[in-house]
Amino acid sequence: MGVEKNSVIENIKTRRSISEYTDKEVSDEDIKKIIDAGVHAPSGFDSQPWFFVVIQNREMMKRMSDYCKPRLLTQLGEATNDAAIAFKKELAKEDFDIFYNAPLLVIVLGSNAGFTTDYDCSMCAQNMMLAAHSMGIGSCWVGTACFIQDNLELLEELGITPDYRVIAPIVFGYPLAEPGEIPKKEPEIVWVN
Repeated sequence: MGVEKNSVIENIKTRRSISEYTDKEVSDEDIKKIIDAGVHAPSGFDSQPWFFVVIQNREMMKRMSDYCKPRLLTQLGEATNDAAIAFKKELAKEDFDIFYNAPLLVIVLGSNAGFTTDYDCSMCAQNMMLAAHSMGIGSCWVGTACFIQDNLELLEELGITPDYRVIAPIVFGYPLAEPGEIPKKEPEIVWVN
């Protein structure tokens, strides 16, 4: 099977971060399939350091968004590139939702006891996003939501204990529209033969 006809490579190349979703809910069965794909990621010493919180409650997601927005605005501070300036304008809007009004948020948390937790949970998250894409479900890793780690009240409500930290908050849902292809830069590669 050549690269051009490889369905796995095609899935990787066509996955995009989605920022507009329909109101259609993702079924519990599909959520379980997505998480199952995640737990099949490799992990250092086979530690499998992940823990998942599935959030379908829109009010909770709004509270999380409202908590995170001002923190990100502060962090972006004096950023002057065009993308940062545009994003700061969106963040300043009261009705802007960092979760893009998606119907589902899954937080991938990692054990503080692991040696390779950040890497392991990142691979888990990528598996989940690729699995979702293969099922016609869009996704977006919303790093901004990591600020909830500082809100003990939210953590308690979400059942997140101090043994875990937020690694990958990912929204899932059905895309309102399919985004086009984004050109990729030619990678720098050093060949050592």
